[in-house]
Amino acid sequence: MSIVLSDLQLLLDAAELGSFSQAAAKRGWTQPQVSQRIAQLESSLGARLFSRHRRGAEPTAACLAFLPAARTALEALADGREQLGVGQGLPKLKLACLPSLAGVIFGPLLRKLADAPLEIRCDTDHSPQILQQLLAGTLDVGFVLQRPALSGIAQEALGESPIVAVVCATHPLAGERGLSLRELAAHPLAPQRWGDAAEDLVRRLRPLRQSDSPIHLLQPATAARDLALWHGYVAFVPRLAVREELAQGLLHELDLAEPELGRWRVVMAWRGGKRRDVAKETALTAARQLAQDWRAA
Repeated sequence: MSIVLSDLQLLLDAAELGSFSQAAAKRGWTQPQVSQRIAQLESSLGARLFSRHRRGAEPTAACLAFLPAARTALEALADGREQLGVGQGLPKLKLACLPSLAGVIFGPLLRKLADAPLEIRCDTDHSPQILQQLLAGTLDVGFVLQRPALSGIAQEALGESPIVAVVCATHPLAGERGLSLRELAAHPLAPQRWGDAAEDLVRRLRPLRQSDSPIHLLQPATAARDLALWHGYVAFVPRLAVREELAQGLLHELDLAEPELGRWRVVMAWRGGKRRDVAKETALTAARQLAQDWRAA
């Protein structure tokens, strides 16, 4: 005999109240109706669930052992109903990226997916944690900087971006050509911490400064960008992170006599599998289109 889920809630109520009469009153039923439903449940489970007595009903050891499973079943049903009620049952997709990639990835990607029949949840974290979430299946797609290959995780390079020095359009260095690091070091500096090469850059810049003023490495790239935009700093950031500000003329990329300072290598990662996931494939395709936009800019 099958078990009716509503009888599981009746079981929980009767066990909590210790009385069939009170469980009946909670529903507007009669006490015999509750007794009959509990008896049917006992028959289905093949176990006695209550010891009946004049003062009420006491859960048996078998009942107490079964209650956690009953709660879990009811919670799963409630969660399923909630998912159906939110977004009319649209598939959910969870994305994560490094904090410095949030402005580069999330806004443009969601614009491309604006008409897609899915709901997206976006979050930020560090690369190792993002990859672990992918392995655990709690995340669908991650965007990180290039990482060593990891079994079970597919990785696809989306693009590379050189590290550039930028200033606001009114900065004294804007428009100058062939600038050396020494000339840059005479100004407030805001390097974004894009990797080990950022630490090397700071070590090169520090002895070139005319004072002992500190050089702070910043995360995310937007923090360094804002210092350049509004506070007269020279910011060292991936070009991709400030492409909109450069295109609008809000920031100016400095012409350096130095060789390339470093590169940002953006990688898309997801957990492979034989089962097709249309929602995930839709997001992967949109991310590849976004990478094409980067290359065309």
